[in-house]
Amino acid sequence: MNTVPLTKFGAELLKEELHQLKTKERRIVIDAIAEARSHGDLSENAEYDAAKERQAFVEGRIAELEGKLSSAQIVDPTTLDAEGRVVFASTVDLEDLESGSKVSYQIVGTDEADLKMSKVSVTSPIARALIGKYAGDVVEVQAPSGPREYEILEVRYV
Repeated sequence: MNTVPLTKFGAELLKEELHQLKTKERRIVIDAIAEARSHGDLSENAEYDAAKERQAFVEGRIAELEGKLSSAQIVDPTTLDAEGRVVFASTVDLEDLESGSKVSYQIVGTDEADLKMSKVSVTSPIARALIGKYAGDVVEVQAPSGPREYEILEVRYV
């Protein structure tokens, strides 16, 4: 079984979602199924069909989250000692060499990626270009708009 890399924060988010699904969503779905059953004929009952479909989704998501958490390799970025190298869970400050704009990204697992929160997936082109590099290195990233060059200003483990 493959391990799923997760930051400590990302693992906590998945655990919260799992708890929510098991304690609240399951109950809501069970109540909806019971309500729909009380309406009689199930063969033409759209409410019942929708509730069963929702139940299948919730149970599938629970199984998916349990699987990911059971095979997770949880990384706490504050305990990393990668000697300034870009690794999973590190935060990287970059400067776009063409525009001069500066950005920071944390490299996270695929379930945690959220560009609005400056978290990029370890499988993304920019993360793949950064992994293993050090501050001062220049990397070329194949972006949808074409190749971009970034200088790594700082690598942090926060």
